[in-house]
Amino acid sequence: MKKKQKLKGLDKRYDTESLESIDTEVLETITYEYPGKNIEVSIDTDEFTAVCPYSGLPDFATLKIIYIPRNEIIELRSLKYYLFSYRNTGIYQEHVVNRILNDLVKCCNPKWMKVVADYKVRGGLHTITTAERGKR
Repeated sequence: MKKKQKLKGLDKRYDTESLESIDTEVLETITYEYPGKNIEVSIDTDEFTAVCPYSGLPDFATLKIIYIPRNEIIELRSLKYYLFSYRNTGIYQEHVVNRILNDLVKCCNPKWMKVVADYKVRGGLHTITTAERGKR
């Protein structure tokens, strides 16, 4: 009988940062100069990364943020820095969109906002999560 070989690394875990590492303080807004005129702002990136809090392995997603501003719009440089703060943060895929939606709604108080995270396949599973607030 052949001796069963133990696979190395199955119990390996990489350190992750806590949710407190998400930097909401960096978010800034700009006054929307056409209040009362509805426009739809659509922002996306295929470079969003966070890590699984269970394994510490990276999760990569295309992130879409769509909103109708009220009086403020999100300053894009600050949004980039905010999203980058997720880089080593341990957060489940199903929680990311709600966290981002809550932070951005608090930041700019839009009439309506939707956040979608379309994750790359990992372990044969493809996940898309969506959260929405307000009326379109």
